[in-house]
Amino acid sequence: MVTRRDFLQTSGVGFGAVALNCLMHSDMAQAALHHRPRAKSVIWLFMEGGPSHVDLVDPKPLVNELAGKPLPSSFKEPITAMGEKGAPLLASPRKWRQYGESGLWASDWMPHIAEHMDDLAVIRSCWTDGINHSGGVCQMNTCINFAGRPSLGAWVNYGLGTMNSNLPSFVVMCDKAGKPVNGPRNWGSGFMPAAHQAVRIRGEQDEPIANLSTPEGLSPQRVNSKLELLQSWNADYATLHPQQSELEARIKSYELAFRMQAEAPEAVDLSRETATTQDMYGLNDKVTQPFGRICLLSRRLVERGVRFVQLYSGTGSKWDSHSAIETNHSARCQEMDKPVGALLKDLKQRGMLDETLVVWGGEFGRTPMSEKGNGRDHNPTGFSIWMAGGGVKGGQAIGATDELGLYAVEDRMHVRDIHASILHLLGLDNMKLTYDNKGRIERPTINEGSFNSKLLTG
Repeated sequence: MVTRRDFLQTSGVGFGAVALNCLMHSDMAQAALHHRPRAKSVIWLFMEGGPSHVDLVDPKPLVNELAGKPLPSSFKEPITAMGEKGAPLLASPRKWRQYGESGLWASDWMPHIAEHMDDLAVIRSCWTDGINHSGGVCQMNTCINFAGRPSLGAWVNYGLGTMNSNLPSFVVMCDKAGKPVNGPRNWGSGFMPAAHQAVRIRGEQDEPIANLSTPEGLSPQRVNSKLELLQSWNADYATLHPQQSELEARIKSYELAFRMQAEAPEAVDLSRETATTQDMYGLNDKVTQPFGRICLLSRRLVERGVRFVQLYSGTGSKWDSHSAIETNHSARCQEMDKPVGALLKDLKQRGMLDETLVVWGGEFGRTPMSEKGNGRDHNPTGFSIWMAGGGVKGGQAIGATDELGLYAVEDRMHVRDIHASILHLLGLDNMKLTYDNKGRIERPTINEGSFNSKLLTG
């Protein structure tokens, strides 16, 4: 007797079974929800290199008052990446304004984002253990500052599954060619099956998904025969080596690519957007176009059911500013601010912001003290991120740093708390979401971290 599963596995090069597995996984994911979700998807805007909170969303007038003087003796000298001890405080020439009904502060480096301050919850009390870029980026993605654990997106993919089996559930895009520090480890699946890692889409190129289209001169029959042969080889090898999840992931990637041929080309085709929308995202300006493209792509992907999208601004630690912070951050903000403002506006006017959680921030902040005269060092002991949408109560600042912006002192949120809060908004409890790794029960936040309820209540 041929069962339905047998039929699906043997017909259509096994692609029917993939659809069945996706449906089964989706059902399992719904059952795995621990409470009512506020968000269905996440767009994480990662400012790689460490943006300066004291120049963007956490104004500190005392820094300017004491500029040129050493750190007051009441402050403990922090351990930083470069270790430039005794450096004087560096003034911030930013102009600050309060915006919206909430009166939240934002600097003149982010005028487009500032228009949406009533939708933002600015968390001013973040801290991390990673003092350099490799450790900091790794921890912000995986909750630990060395390699080996799944990324947050992989946990979400594992816990919730897909909303659209014809597109990846977890996508990463960069504003520039090349790769962030640590490369694919940032969006890897660690000890979980490799199928949960992200698919990187090349947002900076005209062909975002490489090798998706059938080459000219190949007939459908020839393509199918190649796929059948490849599937046969992979299936035979997978049977002999069931422990190799990378092979299983490769098989699934071929199957996903087959399904994506129908839907993905339309999803990443920005020419389908109106001229007004393209202009809003800055696609007609060479400065804003790279990040604008991937911001618009992220909206299109989330709109079609992609669960988790991570965008890198300043790919390759370009937000790093040990010297000439005015030049560095001015350039990065010009590239990023208009596209991010457009993304928030676009999501809201389409009715998507309520179910899409937008997260903005880097791997750490920057010190109020100077480095090399006109730059700022890494600051892991106190920095800001912001969240919008996904049920988050906007128009509020959560937590605080001291009067110089050096240390988080009120309502402190470690990276583990940030991850726990994102998971909570998606309907997942960070302590109940588990994975059996060779007999050891693993959790996304390593048995620590908690949801900050102020994100919902203010």
